[in-house]
Amino acid sequence: MPEHLILVTIGGLLLVGLAMDALGRQTHLPRVTLLVLVGIIVGPSVLDILPATHSLYSLAAAMALVMVAFLLGGKLTRQVLAADGVHILGVSTGVVLATALLVGGGLWVAGFDPVLSLALAGIATATDPAATQDVVDRSGARGPFSRLLLGVVAIDDAWGLIAFSLLIALAHSLLGESAMGSIESAAVEIGGAVVIGLLIGLPAAYLTGRLKPGEPTQAEALGVVFLCGGLALTIQASFLLAVMVAGFVIANLARHHARAFHEIEHIEWPFLVLFFVLAGASLDLSALPAIGLLGALYVVLRFAGRIVGGWLGAAATGVDRHQRLWIGSAMMPQAGVAMGMALIAAGSFPQFRTEILATTIAATVVFELGGPILTQIALNNVGETRKRRKKPPAAQSE
Repeated sequence: MPEHLILVTIGGLLLVGLAMDALGRQTHLPRVTLLVLVGIIVGPSVLDILPATHSLYSLAAAMALVMVAFLLGGKLTRQVLAADGVHILGVSTGVVLATALLVGGGLWVAGFDPVLSLALAGIATATDPAATQDVVDRSGARGPFSRLLLGVVAIDDAWGLIAFSLLIALAHSLLGESAMGSIESAAVEIGGAVVIGLLIGLPAAYLTGRLKPGEPTQAEALGVVFLCGGLALTIQASFLLAVMVAGFVIANLARHHARAFHEIEHIEWPFLVLFFVLAGASLDLSALPAIGLLGALYVVLRFAGRIVGGWLGAAATGVDRHQRLWIGSAMMPQAGVAMGMALIAAGSFPQFRTEILATTIAATVVFELGGPILTQIALNNVGETRKRRKKPPAAQSE
């Protein structure tokens, strides 16, 4: 794409993001949903007025998601883990297992091929941490439910990646093929991410934040985060997991930091604007009528898996009864990670390529538009948003 078109596109999209932020304040709709909707409208599916943006989307997605993953990892401090670690582990495990079982089992019972059912079950476990965190931040939500939600989405994709890899390996075995390739790939993707996160996080915990006492500078913050994510991508490891591990290590080991990489919070929004709008532009609405029963079942079963898994995991670990009802619905957004899984699954099982990609794209439209709204509703109902906290107790009980 020519340089002038890149600059015009970026400038226009950032101003659109500003307008959607203002509109969100007036309508109380999550700005994530509004940005994705704008992307769909200006993208190829409707107006088709954006220039070719595939390379720009890939770069914006990587830059935005590494920042989100780092900040989420940084929230898993010893204090949070001591207070909510059991709850986070229980809910995240319950959501991933229930989603995989209900989607895979439900599609198989409905008569779909077991290999296709297993592939879609693995894809269904993925969430969109960027959308979830933005809704929490934008609503000013504070409290145990918000803390639990962010903790769960921080590690949910790690469990989802493991579940996806095991299900793909099982699908290969059903076809009489060796499952070792999928297992070895998963080991590299997960193990390599942890190693890189530790290799970057351990020295960064000591070295950063020395130039400006108490806080890493903006250059330090971006340098460490982008280096970690880039190295993970180089060896085809999970860059989200690598950066999350680095954030976790720095947040827990850096004694001289007032707050690990606070500077990232000041600059992540422009990258997220590009990510969400271009994500919407990359969605193909023509896939919606093509998925039929398969897509409809996938959406319903994934929704049920999140609700049931969240409730079971929360109940098993003693989460407050009222919060159990809402934790699953707060975890509906699904975007880039799911599409990455879909591409892997489509490459592994080319005979089901059309079904896998069409279902994932169509479901992403549904969950990326409606998911943030459900997250907002969940936060409102547990009373932790800025608006609800300001109300007196009598008003909250009505």
